[in-house]
Amino acid sequence: MRKLVFAISALALGASASFAEPIADRVALMKANGAAMGALSAYVKGEKPYDAADVLAQLTKLSADAQKNADPALWPAGSNTGESTASPKIWEDAAGFQAAVDKFKADTASAVAAAPADVDALKVQMGVVGSNCASCHEAFRVKKG
Repeated sequence: MRKLVFAISALALGASASFAEPIADRVALMKANGAAMGALSAYVKGEKPYDAADVLAQLTKLSADAQKNADPALWPAGSNTGESTASPKIWEDAAGFQAAVDKFKADTASAVAAAPADVDALKVQMGVVGSNCASCHEAFRVKKG
């Protein structure tokens, strides 16, 4: 009997540990996206002089992260527990979530291809990319507090 309890405990511990890495990876990815969006917002708000090379680097980072976000390994079933703010809707509406990820991928790739040459062009791209972030967070993220 003790062996059975131990085996079940080990499986439960292993299952919860297996979700820790995808959650940590998602958190790191979202923090990186937030940093890139923050850097781009500083240009849009006029807080920093426009730097086309840095703008392109930040957009490229967002595009690369969008590709990573599409990896199903980041979203295993049940990985919305613990420190995660991932909504169960991600798994309940997998097609809708994938569509949101695909839109983010396409829009960030378009922003990179457009390589905004000035603040006005960046504002247009930020409107498109930023709306992706907002709509996905609204639909597929549990709000804290």
